[in-house]
This record gives sequence, C-alpha cells and structure tokens, in this order.
Amino acid sequence: MTLRFVWDPWALAVALVLLGGVSVWGIVRAGRDLDGRRAAWWRRLMLVLAVVAIGATPAVVAETREVASTAELFIVVDRTGSMVAEDYDGARPRLEGVRADIVALTEAFPGARYSIIAFDSQATRQLPLTTDARAVVAWAETLHQEPTMYSAGSAIDRPVAVLESALNGAAERSPQDVRLVFVLSDGEDTRGDTTTGDSTVDGYRAFADLVDGGAVLGYGTAAGGQMRYWDGTQNPNQPYIVDRTLPGMPYAISRIDEDQLRELAGVLGVDYLHRTSPGGLEGPADGVGIETIVEDGRGSVNVYRDVYWPFAWIVVALLAWEAFDQLRTLRALRGIRATRP
Repeated sequence: MTLRFVWDPWALAVALVLLGGVSVWGIVRAGRDLDGRRAAWWRRLMLVLAVVAIGATPAVVAETREVASTAELFIVVDRTGSMVAEDYDGARPRLEGVRADIVALTEAFPGARYSIIAFDSQATRQLPLTTDARAVVAWAETLHQEPTMYSAGSAIDRPVAVLESALNGAAERSPQDVRLVFVLSDGEDTRGDTTTGDSTVDGYRAFADLVDGGAVLGYGTAAGGQMRYWDGTQNPNQPYIVDRTLPGMPYAISRIDEDQLRELAGVLGVDYLHRTSPGGLEGPADGVGIETIVEDGRGSVNVYRDVYWPFAWIVVALLAWEAFDQLRTLRALRGIRATRP
C-alpha cells in the first residue's frame, strides 16, 4: 500500500493539528465538566481523522504493466576556443572530430531521443529531447566555437546546472527510460568565469546516479595545437590566436587535459575514450545494454487503485450521526422554550 496524497501533505498536517487539536481539547473539557458531550467530541475527532485519511488517499497495486524503455542521449559539447586547436587526426580542428562523433552517436543509437547541451562562456540547452536525428545532425554540421572576443575561458563544470536540470526533468517524465550522457571536450580548464569559482568535476556527483551509461570523449594531444581566431563570419583566413602573456607573443597552444577527463568519467561512472580520428564508436554503443539496465524493474509500471472509499463511508456515517445529534439537541431546546411561562 502507498499514499498518493490528493491534497498536499502540509495542508493535511495543518488540518490534523488544528481540527484534531480542537477535538481533543473538547474531549478533555467534556470529561472534566461531565456535561455528556464527550461522545460528540470523539465523533468529531473520528471525522477529522477520516477526512485526513481521504486526503492522504491510500492506494494498492491493481496491476503491473510492462513498458518499453527508450534510450535518451544527452550530448554535452564543449565549444570553447580551445576546441578548434589543430591537433585532431593530424592537424585538423578538434571540432571536426566532435561533428563526426555526434553524427556517429545518432547512428549508433537509432530510434533514441537526443538532447544537446553546449557550453562555452555559458551553458545552454541547444536541443530538447527529440527523436529527430536529422535535427541533431544539422546542429552538428553548423557547430562553431564561440566568437573569440567573447571567450571567458574553459571550465569543465560549466554545464553542470543545465545538465542536472535536463536529467531530473527526464527522470520525472519518463522514469523507465535509460539516460546516457556523452561529454565531448578537451578537458582544458583555464579557470575563467566558472560556475563554482574553482572549476572541478565534483559538481557532477550530485546527479551521477541518474546516469545509466555513456562516455567521456576527449579531443586533442599532449603536444597541443594552435587555435584560430573566429569573429563569427565565414572568413576562412582567420589568424591564429597569440599568447600575449609570453615574450614575443607566440601563438597560443591548447593541450588536452586527460587527467580531468578521466576523473569526470569516473564520477559519472562511464568510460573515457581518447578520440584521435573518426570512427570507432560502435564499441561504446554495443556496451550499453538497455535490456540489462532495465532489469532493475524500470521496464514495468505499477497501476494503483485508490482505496479511500471505506473512509468516505465512515465520513457519511459520522455526518449522519452528527446531524441526528444536532437535530435532537435542537428539539430539546425547543421543548424547553415551549414549557417556559
């Protein structure tokens, strides 16, 4: 048996304390005064308890239905300036690998629901959960880094709040579904305008239990690569970013932070994969057994039947008794008035 609470628990608690308290006070006072009204106050206390029981709405399982579990992919994409460092698959920008892997994920999980969260100077949900894989591919094809002049540095914890909200919402709407998180990043943390002031992966621990699988995909090399400036236009001849903190202003170099990416994978309970060229995502996809994940009972839904009706009949009986008692008292009062000179 469970309680479904048709009325808010706090409202039921207030009603029980106030009305129940008045009834108990009446019982105590009637017993002290010996005026014969103690039974009436007991009846009113029973009435309060019965109404509270109806508000709590006890229910029992009527049947258990099997439901289909769907994979929900939450693709978290780093599009900070470092993601265009030219050290992927030779000397190509890291975002080229990200684009290819996003498309590969839609192919590896056909029929799933997809959502994209991107982060640069801020984190935003680019696509809500959708079954339209073409929308995901179209987004990937137009993926760019943020304009360089607006860059606020890299921070691996920046998408934490948005991802947590998305996972919690998905778990509430479709608790039977399997939630997979794929984080695509170079792990670089320049500790810019972060959400915590000291960017770490600890923020992901708060919702790690909502993650059933997925992977952290890392891009870049230890040697690093140069990054081109981007002003938001289609100009292919953008200059390389220079590091003004060093003598002679050499070109800035971005390097992958695999230690941080592995730590993030450990927190989320997923694998870490270093991505150096397209392809090879079939393994992680095959390793996600949706049928195995839902063996914990998530593939079934209980249908409940409310059993508050006995308390409803008790309320009807007590109200009838109260009405009869009040009517008898009213007749007695009329009789006393009629006998007065």
